[in-house]
Amino acid sequence: MSNKYDLRTVRLSACLAISFLALAACSPAGVIVGGAASAGVAASEERGIKGAANDTLIRVKINEAWMRADFDAFSRLNLQIYEGRVLVSGRVPDQTQADKAVQAAWKPEGVREVINEIEISENSGLKGFANDTLINAQLDADLLFDGNVNSINYSTRAVGGTVYLLGVARDRDELDRVFRIARDIPNVKRVISHVIMREDPRRIARPDGGMNSAKPADGR
Repeated sequence: MSNKYDLRTVRLSACLAISFLALAACSPAGVIVGGAASAGVAASEERGIKGAANDTLIRVKINEAWMRADFDAFSRLNLQIYEGRVLVSGRVPDQTQADKAVQAAWKPEGVREVINEIEISENSGLKGFANDTLINAQLDADLLFDGNVNSINYSTRAVGGTVYLLGVARDRDELDRVFRIARDIPNVKRVISHVIMREDPRRIARPDGGMNSAKPADGR
């Protein structure tokens, strides 16, 4: 067994373990423990603790709106949120449901932009879900263990083999590296980036010294 294979296995196992802990944090006890840990991570992010908290609140409100409207349909959708920029991806059967999902995503206070990456089609099935799960796990692990990438500033999600990137990059070299890492993962068909640069003029300064997105950003 090669050293490269061993390293990839360790990274993937570590990421799966992190994912399990994240799921545990959804319980009342997990919220207490996970909240303390998340605060430490958020302090190191470009968006800061306040920005992370605002994004979490936006996520809760959008999920609540989706559940009230049509839980079965919107359970197929994914949310990525960074500095009030909301990326919605996934699959729904018809355009009406997609439109409702996007409209609901605009409603919470603090939403600056909604990026619609919803596909109109039936669910990709168990095999597609399994492939996306493996892509997500490997991508999270590869970014986490890459010393040249500040992974906490990126949100990633695979849908039908397409990887969506959201967040803030320190510079173009870092973003290019993230793009290559995602593209080189098995079963990834394409990579779509909605990441903006740390010094992008579309971001405005916060009182705590961090940055927030000032207006919608173009995708890559």
